Amino acid sequence: MPIYQLSENIIFPEVNEAEDGLLAIGGDLSVERLTLAYQSGIFPWFSSDQPILWWSPDPRFVLFPKELKISKSMRSLLRKESFKITKNHAFSEVISNCKNVSRRDQEGTWITPEMKEAYIALHHLGLAISYEVWDENENLVGGLYGIQLGKVFCGESMFANVSNASKYAFIKFVQEFEKSGGLLIDCQVHTKHLESLGARNISRKDFMDILNSSK
Repeated sequence: MPIYQLSENIIFPEVNEAEDGLLAIGGDLSVERLTLAYQSGIFPWFSSDQPILWWSPDPRFVLFPKELKISKSMRSLLRKESFKITKNHAFSEVISNCKNVSRRDQEGTWITPEMKEAYIALHHLGLAISYEVWDENENLVGGLYGIQLGKVFCGESMFANVSNASKYAFIKFVQEFEKSGGLLIDCQVHTKHLESLGARNISRKDFMDILNSSK
């Protein structure tokens, strides 16, 4: 199948046209295009030396809040309230830390300056949110950010500067998300870290059915 070259028009091909998850190339990271992308089950993911690449993988890696797995050690940290959690208090700092954190088997980052600016713009519109983790000295030590689409949350990235800080943020977020009626957390593609917390693959069709029914 051909990979679609996007034009200035804010449109995307159908997600079932994706080739090994890659759906389209080009376009921009405007608020309008990003909003349509996430509403359509599509997300951007590319390196600084690449054009903008748009993805809709099949299968899709997701977490149903009711399937969240919490280890004994994490339950202990949660009971002790080892960290302080806030929401939307430091979005720019969270995305900066996600950009700069060193990740195993990965060189560089997909969070380019253009990407960072685009998601900060989404945050100002209330579409992108962050959860922050603070230590007892009020230092930012972990967090996550993503896109809120009704009862579906599209996770983008997380970071931890101390052990378990990102897990702490994720668990707290999932618990609050479930209480508010959230149905699904989109983790996009498989990672062992999120698998250990209960995430699993579902078909793109099932993902799109849930996404469309939650609007």
